[in-house]
Amino acid sequence: MAQIQNTLMDPPIEDLLDKVDSKFTLVALASRRARQVNSYYNSLGEGIGVVVPPQVASASGKPLSIAFEEVAAGKATYTRPDPEALALAEAAALALLESETGADSAAPDSAAPDSAEETTD
Repeated sequence: MAQIQNTLMDPPIEDLLDKVDSKFTLVALASRRARQVNSYYNSLGEGIGVVVPPQVASASGKPLSIAFEEVAAGKATYTRPDPEALALAEAAALALLESETGADSAAPDSAAPDSAEETTD
């Protein structure tokens, strides 16, 4: 008979890993969301309203625990960018940059910078 061990981690790491594709994604997602939760708590009273408040009711007040609970509840998610869309966006940005610098370099340069030649006798 297998006995389930109680861990200090709630929700269990196994449940969290079922929500993401790898442990590295879990770390990145939870740390980013924990920073957002921390920013929310630090900006209370300032009326900024830019940072999204915690999406779950948590017994813990720690941002990382709240972030893990949000991942387990499906409130904090991630999307992988499409490599083809990224390549197209980079190509468009590069073309725009080249067109901007091409217009600047089309103007003829003024005389080459004067170089002082020293003569020794």
